[in-house]
Amino acid sequence: MKNTKSLMRKSHLMGTKIRNLRKRNNLTMEDLSARCIRVNAETAPSVSYLSMIERGKRVPSEDMLSVIASVFQKDVDWFLDDVPEEKSITPEKGNRGGISGIALEPSFLFSNEILQIAIPEMLSQTGTSGRQFAHLLIRAHQEHHQNHFPDLERAAEDVGLKRMPLSVDELIEIAQQQGLKIAWFNKVPASLAKELGGNAYRAPTNNIVTSFFDSPGTIYINQLLKKFPMRLKYDLAVHIGHAVLHNRDGLKSVLLTGLNHNNTLSADGTQSSQSSNLNAQDILHAWRDFESSFFAGALLCPKVPYRQLLDRQGYEIKTHELLGVSASVAMRRMTAVSSYRHWHYFDAYAPGKLKAVYRGNGIPLPWGNMREVEDPCQHWAVFRMINAPLQGTSAQISILNVGDEPRIYVCESTNVKDMADNSHVLCTGIDLNPAIDAQGEDARSIAHDLKDVCVKGGGSAAIPKSIKTQLSSVARILNINWVERGIETEARMICPRGAECPRKPSCYQACGEKNVRR
Repeated sequence: MKNTKSLMRKSHLMGTKIRNLRKRNNLTMEDLSARCIRVNAETAPSVSYLSMIERGKRVPSEDMLSVIASVFQKDVDWFLDDVPEEKSITPEKGNRGGISGIALEPSFLFSNEILQIAIPEMLSQTGTSGRQFAHLLIRAHQEHHQNHFPDLERAAEDVGLKRMPLSVDELIEIAQQQGLKIAWFNKVPASLAKELGGNAYRAPTNNIVTSFFDSPGTIYINQLLKKFPMRLKYDLAVHIGHAVLHNRDGLKSVLLTGLNHNNTLSADGTQSSQSSNLNAQDILHAWRDFESSFFAGALLCPKVPYRQLLDRQGYEIKTHELLGVSASVAMRRMTAVSSYRHWHYFDAYAPGKLKAVYRGNGIPLPWGNMREVEDPCQHWAVFRMINAPLQGTSAQISILNVGDEPRIYVCESTNVKDMADNSHVLCTGIDLNPAIDAQGEDARSIAHDLKDVCVKGGGSAAIPKSIKTQLSSVARILNINWVERGIETEARMICPRGAECPRKPSCYQACGEKNVRR
């Protein structure tokens, strides 16, 4: 056993190593202290003591160092040797986004004047609506910033005072404080129903109008939402967001639940038309819808309290029940509040329609685009789960080629129903490669090895013990329970679409036949 004096003689690099580990894993001192408390509350360091340890002002006891080592899955001796960390695994400060771009060269072809002419033609030739293109721009902005919008977070915190959970009554009170009145309806006004192409109860194609705003300050809410308090909370929070952020002048969107296969819904459930016309007002309204939706999530799940709750619960999806919010809101907020930045999120309807997407880690779309396609890869978790029983969740480790290099992903999916009785799959996941590299391991080599195992297994295989050990260590550092569950299942090879199937023999033909039968 090492005594305190022995630790002092070997602590020259300890503070720096702890600080680098903490920053490499995007943990604040508060995060690390809380993680240590869950390992051993009696010997865990306080935030102030951690600060002194990192600055070399204090030397932890052996028991305290053991707790810190446990959080980072390191041997105690690693902190006490005289070997500094390699530069390759020190914290990096680079591009936050995970989406690859292209060089805009020759630059004269990418001038504002040329793009203004080319974009409408591109939309017309591809059948992309102006609203769809606006949401693509917004999603690219969101993904580039990895869901980091501190101004929107602060605005929501100023209104909600970081209270969690918020009840329906508390949200109604907040709405009234913003000068909004609440009214209830049983039938959609004829003028609005006509605009949406539906009837006095529903929008077209099995959608339900859940709420809308009527100038100058009334929120009309569908009586059905009294039976769906989770959705009611979201609608109230969105309208509060419009009032706070835009003085109610942006409240032009009608909130819907369901999926219209003739039109496209935005990430927050607002109606989008198929017109290929693109104008500045459409883009502005789409941006305001996004801001209000993000505000709603931040109001219902304030960043710091929600992050602390997720950390205590191991990022389980069922955590949403503790807050009385929908799984969709909770899972989308995971991507924004987690200390780990490389997340993705999908909301998918059968047979292959994506309603909402977030790809902060740059993962390709499961079906190649945001429309229904004839050759979806049946091995994506969102596709496998579409026809699964409506209970529980499913974790999956996946290998996907990105830029001709395999990457390791893990996700947790759940099959749910919306108010319009449509089944859909929610999936949240992470790119494991950055987490593996952060621990000084070779993620590229591990991904290649796991891919080879899956190829030999016909596309899926049990994870070898050596790789499982490495991934399990990363999972415990991330503190995400479903990562560990995924490691215990078979890893699967997936591809952006069936025509790019990496399996040998290819399952593309089988995928196509399966969709034809549907």
